[in-house]
Amino acid sequence: MKTRTLNVIGITCLLFQAPCVFSAQQATEQDLADRFAAFFNSQVTADNITGAAFAVATPAGTVRIGTAGFTDTSHNRAIDANTTFRVASVSKTFAAGLAGVLVSEGEFNWEDPVTAYVPGFRINGDAGKVQIQHLLGQSTGLIPHAYDNLIEDGVSLERIQDQYRNLAYICPPGKCYSYQNSIFSLIQPVIENTTRQPYSDLMQEKIFRPLDMKTASVGYDLFINNPNHASPHVKIKDHWKTVRVKPNYYRVAPAAGINASVTDMGKWLTAQMGGNPTVIDPGVVETLTRPRVKTVRDTRRKYWSEMLSDAHYGLGWRVYQLGDHEILYHSGWVSGYRADIAWSEEHKIGIAILMNVEDNRISELTTTFWQMAFDMLRPVTAAQNKALAAALPAATP
Repeated sequence: MKTRTLNVIGITCLLFQAPCVFSAQQATEQDLADRFAAFFNSQVTADNITGAAFAVATPAGTVRIGTAGFTDTSHNRAIDANTTFRVASVSKTFAAGLAGVLVSEGEFNWEDPVTAYVPGFRINGDAGKVQIQHLLGQSTGLIPHAYDNLIEDGVSLERIQDQYRNLAYICPPGKCYSYQNSIFSLIQPVIENTTRQPYSDLMQEKIFRPLDMKTASVGYDLFINNPNHASPHVKIKDHWKTVRVKPNYYRVAPAAGINASVTDMGKWLTAQMGGNPTVIDPGVVETLTRPRVKTVRDTRRKYWSEMLSDAHYGLGWRVYQLGDHEILYHSGWVSGYRADIAWSEEHKIGIAILMNVEDNRISELTTTFWQMAFDMLRPVTAAQNKALAAALPAATP
């Protein structure tokens, strides 16, 4: 499926009554998306992946959507552009985006201690040192993946928080990378205690509705009650088996509780690249994507290791250096699903991929897209950026 929203870049060329420096780039964006679609379809077929979808997007909108396969192994319903998937840890990009909007509105500050909003947060040490930015920056200094086993066992976030008293610092907050799910999700009570609104309601109000993300939602019930959702699959011997949706990681909604179609993920990408500054101000995105702590292990990831020269975590986003080029990235993995999202500020293009199987080939798809992109696209110039910004709605003061 090909799709193109309002051609903002083309309109900009007409407005300025100048030779259009974008037309060749646009043609190449479409060529890139078409070339990737052919690779995507061949890999999904070769790996016998049950269902998958992708979106290629720019600040002007979605260039192309591709879908393949079915919602489950009965093959009764094909994946389409509006089929919802679990995006798993890509949910962290949404949590950070919402928090960034609320910081810009003055609800709280990045440097505020978590204990100011969650007084029950206690560890084996001075919990007052952990700031809001450390939650979203995976830099609390606490042991990585603390109590993920309890999430897997279906224990509520409230009960898991009681166990934090046993955690001690492995480094000062802000000084080392320590990936979390339950501790990351403390941003939910921070947000709810400051705004007096449920996290899911705020996500709809501040993110989903303004970006016209019609199929996006937070939580288990909204997902399974949507008839057009992709069922999860795990591999049994050499075959994918349809299994039930596990509710466990929905209990840590900021970390892994978002559902979305590939259509909506294209809109989310566009917003990161400045396409909707009245919703997500570019200044917010700049704060979220500033490299903060190094993530050395990422440089050894399969399919990424040959490209990846440096890696950091920002706030809800990974910052990857691929040779001379930087991309912003996050992956997601929960039982039966995989998700990837990545975009380049330099090239003003991004990719989102969703699967209803646990297949590591998603990394091959994403890295291949960037190999193609760096080969086919030229970086967007300062003049092009200025013209694009002039054609887009002004950011909210």
